[in-house]
Amino acid sequence: MKSFREGLSDLGYIEGRNILFEFRSAGGKSDLLRPLAEELVGLKVDIIVAFQTPAGTAAKNATRDIPIVLGASGDPVGTGLVASLNRPGGNVTGVTGAGGEVSAKNLEFVREVLPTARRVAVLANASDPFHKPFLEHIANAGRTLGIEINAMPLRRVDEIDAAFVEVEKWKADAVIVQPTLPQKRAADLALRHRVPAFAPNTNFPVAGGLLSYSADQPALFRESASFIDKILKGRKPADLPVQLPTKFKLVVNLKTAKALGLTIPPTLLTRADEVIE
Repeated sequence: MKSFREGLSDLGYIEGRNILFEFRSAGGKSDLLRPLAEELVGLKVDIIVAFQTPAGTAAKNATRDIPIVLGASGDPVGTGLVASLNRPGGNVTGVTGAGGEVSAKNLEFVREVLPTARRVAVLANASDPFHKPFLEHIANAGRTLGIEINAMPLRRVDEIDAAFVEVEKWKADAVIVQPTLPQKRAADLALRHRVPAFAPNTNFPVAGGLLSYSADQPALFRESASFIDKILKGRKPADLPVQLPTKFKLVVNLKTAKALGLTIPPTLLTRADEVIE
């Protein structure tokens, strides 16, 4: 959110002077997103900015008139948020972040960190429309790499504790966590159950996860500010192509690796954009 504000500030928008914010958060509970979106529609805001796919879906279901700017949405075409990247149509545009291919790349890093890994559990958020392409791409990568994938869609975020119990029972070599699940809770549980955890979310290693490879999220949030500027100056969302990520980050948490008794290959550390010690 800091980079989003900075992006607007760089474009001349100062909170309280020429722009006002109405922040709403569902705290990871997808069932609360629709009423929150409807509340914003009732306030007659000029633009709705939706971070991540579930928020974008809720906003689109709440209005066909108010412009919606996506921040780090996953596969907006596949999830039905836009008609196409070049010609979004409707009232939705913005930036897309962790596509299915990027999610699958995390499985390659599992193999690089754990060369003998054969079983990987994948925790997905079933209330997030992006969970299907998320799981499909990882399953395809698993077949290529010879890794057995145990897909575990969670219908409620509070199922994550029980899911890690199942991950341990299944004797998974590692776990991949979808970004719309509680990242800090997932990182804590992974350490408690002593399973290396990966996620296509740069915030995940900061929260204590082992590794992440994803689009540079601060860069995405900053880019979403440019869409707000264009729309406020008269452009229509339907005519603004969805922006693909241009920067990607590899983040490794060495403190977590040591706690798990893992040695991260030096060749991987030299490629990392950030190493947390």
